[in-house]
Amino acid sequence: MSKARYIGVFGKRNSGKSSLINKLSGQDVAIVSETPGTTTDPVKKRMEIFGVGPVVLVDTAGIDDEGTLGGQRVAKTKQVISQIDLAILIYSNNDFGKYEKDLASKFEEEEIPFILLHNQSDIIPMDKEMAGELAVKFACDVMEFSCALIEEEDQRAAVEQLTAFIVKALSASLPGQRGMFEGLVEDGDLIILVTPIDSEAPEGRLILPQVNAIREVLDRGGVAVVLQPDMLQKYIALNKSKVKMVVTDSQAFEFVSRVVPDEIPLTGFSILLARSKANFENYLKGTPSIDNLKDGDRVLILESCSHHSSCDDIGRIKIPKLLEKRTGKKITWDVVPGLDDIPVPVDNYALVVQCGGCMITQRQLAARLRPAVKAGVPVTNYGMTLAWCMGIYERAIMPFKDETGV
Repeated sequence: MSKARYIGVFGKRNSGKSSLINKLSGQDVAIVSETPGTTTDPVKKRMEIFGVGPVVLVDTAGIDDEGTLGGQRVAKTKQVISQIDLAILIYSNNDFGKYEKDLASKFEEEEIPFILLHNQSDIIPMDKEMAGELAVKFACDVMEFSCALIEEEDQRAAVEQLTAFIVKALSASLPGQRGMFEGLVEDGDLIILVTPIDSEAPEGRLILPQVNAIREVLDRGGVAVVLQPDMLQKYIALNKSKVKMVVTDSQAFEFVSRVVPDEIPLTGFSILLARSKANFENYLKGTPSIDNLKDGDRVLILESCSHHSSCDDIGRIKIPKLLEKRTGKKITWDVVPGLDDIPVPVDNYALVVQCGGCMITQRQLAARLRPAVKAGVPVTNYGMTLAWCMGIYERAIMPFKDETGV
């Protein structure tokens, strides 16, 4: 199940960012005005791009905005950088100055691919020599564009060319994403998916990693058997020789590990999801650091979606209790939902615990954890943390031992 890729449009005020969003989407989504600073908070438009799938276009405030309010707008624009998969940086009048250079450097630092767009070229044409130098310096595509071409065919051709550059950049930027069951499921394999229906289960549906797992097992020609924990023992007793693997919701690890025979591989949805995304090896390295926690240490819990918490909330209630029980230490907790800012410098934390990340893209997840990884702060995720605290970590990662040097 593919997630929308985020494309941020950046540039100075009145550089044509909003007009570009409207041309790409074919709709008047963003407000266009000659008044500088019209765009305040980022404006988002969802659309489909053939060859990529769903994308979200993000229109940002001018990076050169001024004053107290302008500074707040610029701060929001910079926040968008960690949430995108591709940037389009607009410049005009052949003026690629401090603001543009700073943004380009930030994109490079965050490992975000970007396209340089010389806009308003109907007024002042793009300097091709300068564009060539920029293309070499930043190893990116540089394109001449205008949102005000008189001939409709010329405008359509310009949009098509930009779309082709977008497809090219996004297609080349996937950092090794793979399926949850890649190399694990073959035709006819029977996979048991244990999905508890408890207070944490969403009303009337399954959580996204469970849905994705069912679909991928079927796509790979396997047989997906979905059941609740209290049905597991009876089913295995009747079909033990046929079962290739058992995958469970992390919260049921302890019970499921007692029911599933040792010879049947067992892991969790969250661990499979982590394997398919970024930072799996960092999780494997970081998880054992749980036992190094000391009294007064600060632990960061990162949720990738905002939700109403309950008395059984895994990130806010269960994991803190299990970690303190496992370590016997008194720990300070910070919980950050969605893609909100972290309240203190990341090197103040002794451990970062990331949720499965099912609601964000691979690049967003990588960007979310990059500061901690660079700072040498151990990182882990919900499923691995639960498995470690329940004493079944080695068994839960056993199916992947041959894939890493950890």
